[in-house]
Amino acid sequence: MDKKEIVGREEVFLLVHTFYEKIKKDDLLGEIFTKTIPVEEWNDHLEKLTDFWETNLFFVRKYKGNPIEKHQKVDENFNALISQEHFGRWLQLWFHTIDELFYGEKAHQAKERARNIASMLFFKIFENRPSKKA
Repeated sequence: MDKKEIVGREEVFLLVHTFYEKIKKDDLLGEIFTKTIPVEEWNDHLEKLTDFWETNLFFVRKYKGNPIEKHQKVDENFNALISQEHFGRWLQLWFHTIDELFYGEKAHQAKERARNIASMLFFKIFENRPSKKA
């Protein structure tokens, strides 16, 4: 497959779908995602994530949701075991997927925004843990 630039929703859709196929198969992350998102909800989840990334890369107002709250709940459901290692692996797979499919400024922005989002989500998860609330 030839690499291309991310110019709109079609490319964002390809990125998100390709990435989450890798996530579901990953030894570290797969179980977290497959236990959190029921099989019958994956298509809706991928559409929502496509909205999220289209909003982040093209500033269209499509995404509606609270990713901080969702990730805090996942951490609670996994007994506060989500770690920097999980976010590092998530970023590694995201970067790899971008590099195999895309080039250009939006590809670079997708990496930088993912790095910032991952850091922010991890800090918000950590702050929400019971021992940190007291």
